Amino acid sequence: MTMPPDEALSDEGWALLARAGDPRAFDRLVGRYKEPLYRFIRRYVGNAADAQDVLQESFIAAWVGLARYDAARSFAPWLRTITLNKCRDWGRRQAVRRLFLGRWAVEMAVRTDDCVDSPDSDAAPAEAMSRRLDQAIARLPGSLKEPLLLTTTLGMSHDEAAAILKITAKSVEMRLYRARGRLREWTA
Repeated sequence: MTMPPDEALSDEGWALLARAGDPRAFDRLVGRYKEPLYRFIRRYVGNAADAQDVLQESFIAAWVGLARYDAARSFAPWLRTITLNKCRDWGRRQAVRRLFLGRWAVEMAVRTDDCVDSPDSDAAPAEAMSRRLDQAIARLPGSLKEPLLLTTTLGMSHDEAAAILKITAKSVEMRLYRARGRLREWTA
C-alpha cells in the first residue's frame, strides 16, 4: 500500500490508518509529535534519560490505546493527555522510590544526569542555567508544573490547557503566576 503524502491527511486520518493496523501511519504521528512532547517531558521530569523513557511509554500507550481513540475528536489533545498521565505516573514512581530509597537515590540520579549533559564548552554557563531551570521545574508540584509546561513548552492556550487539566482557564492563569514566582525564587 502506498502511503499518502504528509499533508494529504490530518492527524486524525493518520490515527485511523494506524488503528487499522498500519504501523507506518503511526510512525508519521510519532515523527510529528516526538520533539515537542520530548521537550515537555524533559522539563516535567528534569532529566534526559527519564524523559526518553516516559516518551516511549507515552507512544506505546497511544499505540495500544488507538482502539479506543475517537477520530471525531482532535488527536493532539488526546496524545498530550496520555503524555501528561505518563508524566504523572513517573512522578508517583519517583515518590515511591524516595520513600524506599530516600532522597539520596533521587539526588544521585540528578547528579549523574548533570554529568552526562554538561560538556566543557563556551556554552557551559547557559547549559548549567538550563539544567538548573529544568531541575526547578521538576521540583514544582504537579498542579503548578502541568499548566506551566502545557502552555510554555507545548504552546497551548489557557483554554486548551484547562480542558486537558479539567480546570478553568482562570485557574491555569493563577497557577502559571504561582509557578513563575517559585521559579524566580529558586533560580535567582
